[in-house]
Amino acid sequence: MNDPRLLRVALTFDAEHPDRPWCPPGNVEHILDILAESSVRATFFVQGRWAESQPETARRIADEGHLIGNHSHYHARMPLLNDHGLRSDVLEAHTVIERTTGKDPRPWFRCPFGAGADDPNVLGTLTELGYRNVHWHVELEDWEAWRTGAAIAEDAVAGVRAHGDGSVVLLHTWPGGTGEGLGRLIAGLRETGATFVPIDELEELP
Repeated sequence: MNDPRLLRVALTFDAEHPDRPWCPPGNVEHILDILAESSVRATFFVQGRWAESQPETARRIADEGHLIGNHSHYHARMPLLNDHGLRSDVLEAHTVIERTTGKDPRPWFRCPFGAGADDPNVLGTLTELGYRNVHWHVELEDWEAWRTGAAIAEDAVAGVRAHGDGSVVLLHTWPGGTGEGLGRLIAGLRETGATFVPIDELEELP
């Protein structure tokens, strides 16, 4: 679309086990509460092992209308896996996600750490398995413990303004800063005229 008035934003959350400090209990549920209160549909890339450990929360994500994607099973860097390992990881996650959420995550996939987003072997295998990788335009480093909610929100607004319509924003479900700043992030983007959509409503993806 070429309408300059459009400013569609896809908030995407990688739902995975935390690997840094500042991951408060109940952070995912807090994020889901804010999205519900704000009437925002987002996209969640779900790690298979995380869904196994948090089945009720994984199911809630789907039940509340958010789009579900595959974020691998073990959260390994995809290019480090051999062909068998790569296929097994993607398919195992697929099975768990579908069983847990009741949703088929295809065709949406996000490579852990973004590793493999430009790897022909990884992308070819994903295609064969019915997937496509979805990268991002706006990276907020919300995984860093020193990133405050205010800074995350402010940088999200700046990043979306810089990219424009169709911005895909990378967030995670476990950092305290994300839970702290999400409401302010949504309000700030709405003040700029943004509307929120899942990635399947965008014509072009990174």
